[in-house]
Amino acid sequence: MARRLLTGLKLLLLGLLALVAVLAFNTWRQPSRQLAVPARPPVAVDADAVARKLSEAVQLRTVSIDGQPDAAAPELLKLHAWLQQRFPQAHAVMQRELAGGYSLLYTWPGRDAQAAPLMLMAHQDVVPIAPNTEADWQQPPFSGAVQGGFVWGRGAWDDKGNLVSIMEAVEMLARAGFQPRRTVYLAFGHDEEVGGERGAAQIAALLKSRGVKLDFVVDEGLLITEGVLKGLDAPLALVGVAEKGYVNLALSSHGTPGHASMPPRETAIGSLAVALARLEAQPMPAGIRGVAADMFERIAPEMSLPMRVVLSNLWLFGPLVQHQLAQGPSTNAMLRSTSALTMVAGGNKANVLPGEATANVNVRLLPGDSVAGAVAHARKAIDNPAVQVAAAPGPQAEPSPISPADSASYRLIERTVRELFPGTVVAPGLMIGATDSRHLLGLAEHVYRFSPVRARSEDLPRFHGTNERIATANLAELVAFYHRLLQADAEAAVAAPLK
Repeated sequence: MARRLLTGLKLLLLGLLALVAVLAFNTWRQPSRQLAVPARPPVAVDADAVARKLSEAVQLRTVSIDGQPDAAAPELLKLHAWLQQRFPQAHAVMQRELAGGYSLLYTWPGRDAQAAPLMLMAHQDVVPIAPNTEADWQQPPFSGAVQGGFVWGRGAWDDKGNLVSIMEAVEMLARAGFQPRRTVYLAFGHDEEVGGERGAAQIAALLKSRGVKLDFVVDEGLLITEGVLKGLDAPLALVGVAEKGYVNLALSSHGTPGHASMPPRETAIGSLAVALARLEAQPMPAGIRGVAADMFERIAPEMSLPMRVVLSNLWLFGPLVQHQLAQGPSTNAMLRSTSALTMVAGGNKANVLPGEATANVNVRLLPGDSVAGAVAHARKAIDNPAVQVAAAPGPQAEPSPISPADSASYRLIERTVRELFPGTVVAPGLMIGATDSRHLLGLAEHVYRFSPVRARSEDLPRFHGTNERIATANLAELVAFYHRLLQADAEAAVAAPLK
């Protein structure tokens, strides 16, 4: 017995040693996949001057409101005039057109008419301030205050910071006599926050009518985060190679109207409540696959122990990593299509049983899932034919294709980040929200969603939230990024073939 026990312990020890050897081999056999490029001094940017310009732009209340497409028209026209006044050299070298009434399309002709153009995007509109929260702001939300090293106000981050930075970069390049190698389009939609159908979609239609095919597109999107991912000490720049689709599901249940003193065993509201509880309890399947898998593969060699071991051996630790990621709202959204219960209605009098109860569920679709699949999943999870489920009328979008992370255009973005933000880890990522760039998918196979806004965990609630701001030093970095991106593309004597 003792001998068998000893033999078993030896086998167990050998097994553990073999497992440790495999884990170590998998961990250390993967070299860094980061581009090794020397740091490059950024172009000199007058940070204070750019901050003042952004401050002025923030003061123009270009607020998009659902159901009121022309609500911001006067402020948008003021913004157009302001852009012409503040960026005269940029307007001297670019052709300016309007699309959809208030969206701006700029064309900067390149030296090589045969080279496919590139497009930089931003949007002019901003989201409203949440009612009764104005007093919670450290600076009034449309003051554009420049205080404490930040520009404060709605749109400072999303997305006038990008818009002003792009225009400032073009202004500087034009002043220096620069001409791009390929034609450059700047597309500034005016209704991104309500879907972009009257703005970016019209820009896309205009270019399509002219037979334009774009080499690549860079729109707002993912950021440079610091301290967000446990085990990674370096800043992390995620370049959005895809974005989720979206659909609103309309749920409804019916009952017999009547006096509340004699309720039936099942009511419209009760049936709907059970359905919603089942839907929340049975989310769509999660998995570390697609963009998420590629992201972790690129990040793993840069991690410190023990996270480097864990991420380099997802064949073993995958379920544990997936469980941990699923606990956080932002990381859970990388792994699955999410369903959010956003609106419920039923009844109009305290003592009357309603004949109908309705709800809206906002679904964000992971690449590989579909609108039809989301409807089917909801029906199966609810498992009650008395509760109707259908895609609600209105805008919806399938998930975007995944743009390659080994193309010349991705490498251009990666190289620019590595040059200007030394030590920053660059990896592909998934954009969980929707951007105007989805309207350009028919014109370009390579669409990337990234801007080098620096953010820590505590900054993320400012996005669409209270106390939105951007650091003046970071704003100068945005200008330098777009300046270098255009400059680096022009330095290529021959465009690298795209894969």
